[in-house]
Amino acid sequence: MTVENTAARKPRRSSKRVSAAKKPTSSEPQLVQLLTPEGERVAHPDYDHHVADLGPEELRGLYRDMVLTRRFDAEATALQRQGELGLWASLLGQEAAQIGSGRALRDDDYVFPTYREHGVAWCRGVDPTNLLGMFRGVNHGGWDPSSNNFHLYTIVIGSQTLHATGYAMGVAKDGADSAVIAYFGDGASSQGDVAESFTFSAVYNAPVVFFCQNNQWAISEPTERQTRVPLYQRAQGYGFPGVRVDGNDVLACLAVTRSALERARRGEGPTLVEAFTYRMGAHTTSDDPTRYRHDDERVAWEAKDPILRLRKYLADQGHADEAYFTELDAESDALAKRVREAVRAMPDPDDMAMFEHVYADGHALVDEERAQFAAYQASFTDAPQEGK
Repeated sequence: MTVENTAARKPRRSSKRVSAAKKPTSSEPQLVQLLTPEGERVAHPDYDHHVADLGPEELRGLYRDMVLTRRFDAEATALQRQGELGLWASLLGQEAAQIGSGRALRDDDYVFPTYREHGVAWCRGVDPTNLLGMFRGVNHGGWDPSSNNFHLYTIVIGSQTLHATGYAMGVAKDGADSAVIAYFGDGASSQGDVAESFTFSAVYNAPVVFFCQNNQWAISEPTERQTRVPLYQRAQGYGFPGVRVDGNDVLACLAVTRSALERARRGEGPTLVEAFTYRMGAHTTSDDPTRYRHDDERVAWEAKDPILRLRKYLADQGHADEAYFTELDAESDALAKRVREAVRAMPDPDDMAMFEHVYADGHALVDEERAQFAAYQASFTDAPQEGK
């Protein structure tokens, strides 16, 4: 049974009224929220106007993005369990952070992802099947970054923030009014690369948004073992603003990211956005989260599910009916089928192709290694036996 269908059985309550957002106490980190876990729209004085243009069609679009992204992610996880992929990093639970921020981008903005930004890739128009080639081991990234302004996935933790900062510095030098966004997790925030990118972006006033998806766990290390202060407050030490947003609220993520991108385009420098969310599954399919976290923690976050809260809001406001949700279920099934067929049809790469693009003009050592590898491969060929 899909997540959408479980929500359909819950009683609906009218939420026509827009409530005021809860004001945090001085000891609580401020959290920007526009849609509560119960699906109630709340007001925020600084960010409401950034989503004022969203009508029923746009809201349904955000919901569709999250549902299809989750279904694709679930199918990729299943394919890995079936031996079709070597590894997979799931985004389960982080759909709102990725779709909200991804839909805030303009076409001329540039994205530097980690290896989990499947929802952002969807927003940038990257075919989902292209994301799977690297995890199947048939290529090093299945898309042209310049076609979608979406860089290839980065496996090295935190290094993409430096790439994004350098690119943003170039954008500023060129006089363009586009912005750059770098995605990373709470674990990567402990890397020196991230600290260096904060320094350079602040000093050079680079038009970059650092979007940290704080999913509470850096593999098996909880956030409280990585920092003594909320992550968004780190920006203060570098001289630029930081904001914490409800990472399970797609409207808030959209609004906050739009605000940060607009600030960057105006030449006001970087912003750190901490999307406070939760990794519902394993870090990757090689991880077993039951060894280091309790089930009650996951249950508490299931009640904050990003898809369920938007579904309830759409239903309560009369923006979507059961026919719409049923149609979307069918579209999800079709996407999953296409992904399965595409992965199994991927051709194996040429064994010698890895040597072709190491140096532009060739290299004697690479030539030697190519010859050695070719001889090794040939040793597996069955030689004809004498007399046969």
